[in-house]
Amino acid sequence: MAAKQDRKQEILAALATMLETSPGQRITTARLATEVGVSEAALYRHFASKAKMFEGLIDFTEDAILSRINQILDNEKDTVIRCEMIVRLILTFVERNPGITRILTGDALLGEHERLRARVQGIFEKVEANLKQVLRERRLREQVRGALDEGMLANLLMAYADGKVTQFVRSEFKRAPTEHFDEQWQTIAQQLLS
Repeated sequence: MAAKQDRKQEILAALATMLETSPGQRITTARLATEVGVSEAALYRHFASKAKMFEGLIDFTEDAILSRINQILDNEKDTVIRCEMIVRLILTFVERNPGITRILTGDALLGEHERLRARVQGIFEKVEANLKQVLRERRLREQVRGALDEGMLANLLMAYADGKVTQFVRSEFKRAPTEHFDEQWQTIAQQLLS
């Protein structure tokens, strides 16, 4: 069983690498099989379809991001620091996983199943919901009401993160999403969260 899991992980890692090194190109199962060093039939013994392979990367992403957000919420109580850590988490994750970033922007999902794009959208919606909850808790816990509605502010923070992620893909992974984050976050925190 461990060998089967290892092969699945190897296939997913190869797919993520191909997404990173072949921007703008569609990944075929034939090319992926060649990259992994197995037959296409062997790929299908581990995954029922190419969509299931993409889903494996989406599952990994969702688990990695949401579990880390839960840790942030458990360990940090300051609202501004929580928001900063969540946004930084997204930017750092994509910076470390450029191939998966193409999935998150939808770039690699063109021509694939609509449900995959819906799954990715769901990840972003969950992150935004977490930010919104953090901001609402601030109002209740700290008796602080910001200039913007919590939902609007959470959406603005997600739009910032989404823009940095898109810039990263558009630059073919040359412009790091964390570039200038510390300075930009100081302005965001002063202008929006104080």
